[in-house]
Amino acid sequence: MGRPRGGQRERKKEHYYRAAKREGYRSRSAYKLKQIVKKQKLLLGVDRVVELCCSPGGWTQVLKELDSSLQIVAVDLDMMPPLEGVKFIQGDILDEKVIERIESLTGGAVDLVLSDCSPKVTGHWDLDVARQLSLVEGTINIAYRLLGNKGKVLAKVFQGSGFQEFLQSVKKRFNSVKLIKPDASRKTSAEIYLLAIGPRGRNPQESS
Repeated sequence: MGRPRGGQRERKKEHYYRAAKREGYRSRSAYKLKQIVKKQKLLLGVDRVVELCCSPGGWTQVLKELDSSLQIVAVDLDMMPPLEGVKFIQGDILDEKVIERIESLTGGAVDLVLSDCSPKVTGHWDLDVARQLSLVEGTINIAYRLLGNKGKVLAKVFQGSGFQEFLQSVKKRFNSVKLIKPDASRKTSAEIYLLAIGPRGRNPQESS
C-alpha cells in the first residue's frame, strides 16, 4: 500500500508526533494547547481548571508544566496515567453524576474549562460530527455551570452540520466568543477551537 498523499500536512503531523515523543508529551495535541495558551494568554488569572476528555494526558502535562500551582480536575471515559497534583474522574462528561462529582471536587467554581473531546470515529462523517457536537454542547453546559463572571472555556469543535447553529447559541451565553486554529492543527482538518469568555446572566457578586 502506497503512502497517502498529503505531503506537507503529513510531514507536519509527523513533526509534532516526533516532537512529542522527544519531549515526553503523551500526545501531539500538547502543542495545540501550548500554542493557544501563548497566543491567547489563556492561563492569565486562572487558578482552577477542569479538563474534559483528558486521556492520555498531553494537555494535562502542559498545564502542570506551565503552572505547577494549578488546581486541576481531569475527566475521561478512559483511564489516564496519574499526574502529580491532578484529581482524576473516570466517567462520561454527559453523565449528571459525573458532573456532580466535578462540582464536589472543585467546590462548584473554576476559572477555565478545557475540552479536546472527540468521539470514537465511525468513519461516517455526519454521525461523527453529531457525536462530537453532543460532547462540545455538554462541555459548554458544564462550563456555564461552573465558571465565574470572567471564566473561560476552550473546546474543540468539528466544522460540520450544526456548527453554525451551535456557534450562535454559544454567542448568546458568553460575552466573547472566538474561533482559533493553532499551527499544530492540520489546515485541512475540520477541527477548530472555540474560546468563550464571560458567561452571561451571572450574579455580579460572583468572583471570576
